[in-house]
Amino acid sequence: MTTRTLISPAQLARPRGKVLYWVTFTLVVVLFTLVFLGPLYWMVSGGLKTTQEVVQTPPTLVPDALHPENYSRAWEVMDLARLLFNTLYYAFGALAFQLVLDVAAAYSLSRLRPVFGKAILGMMLATLMIPATVLVVPQYLTVLDVPVFERNLLNSPWAIWLPSVTNAFNIFLLKRFFDSIPKELLDAASMDGASPLRTLRSIVLPISRPILGVVSIFAVVGVWKDFLWPMLTLPDPTKQTLNVGIYSLSTGVPENILIAALTIASIPTLLIFLLFQRSIMSGLTAGGLKG
Repeated sequence: MTTRTLISPAQLARPRGKVLYWVTFTLVVVLFTLVFLGPLYWMVSGGLKTTQEVVQTPPTLVPDALHPENYSRAWEVMDLARLLFNTLYYAFGALAFQLVLDVAAAYSLSRLRPVFGKAILGMMLATLMIPATVLVVPQYLTVLDVPVFERNLLNSPWAIWLPSVTNAFNIFLLKRFFDSIPKELLDAASMDGASPLRTLRSIVLPISRPILGVVSIFAVVGVWKDFLWPMLTLPDPTKQTLNVGIYSLSTGVPENILIAALTIASIPTLLIFLLFQRSIMSGLTAGGLKG
């Protein structure tokens, strides 16, 4: 089986072909580096400038003088410590609920084979085609007065945790991974007398660490980057998330301080991606491997 490429191996072996290849490769790498790292550099450098330099036209590519104290001032003025604590509290609470309930749902659909399981999965996947903004109003009315319990969940972490549990995409990822687990392994556990719950706890979960890591990252980042829903359900300033709190406190704050606060707010998600990018890719592709 031969592979067709834009440049044949014979042409690539020639000096002219090598030069063309490396010039093209370098240009592509530089272009993508500028596209992805350019906005990050602009944001970090903006937090180091003075207010006058930030708003001046044309803008300066390199700050005339570095002002790292802008970041410490942003930490204090925007009360980022409290906002970070609130966001972490909501994010890891949502993570705990998703790991418990989404894993149970995916395992049931994959291995317990309930009645109408395929129809249930199909309806769950159909919700992915509904824009998130369309669901805002019914979800808000639900948390405003929860049916049966008749409770108002506004300014409560449950307003963040409960809607995050119903994540069809994460359930689909988990189910696809569980489907790839060899059936013989689970049959052997059943023959040894293990119940479905014991099989899940002792066999399925330990070998599902890659996909559990992916779901965990998606759950944390999903709460971290959300803006509209926390703004509607958490009007109390002392309970707001990082994004909503920065937006609420941005009035009257100098532009350089605001940019510094936004830079600090983006650091955790950037670190998560840089540290776990291999885990994300391996977890997303592991479900497609059989055997």
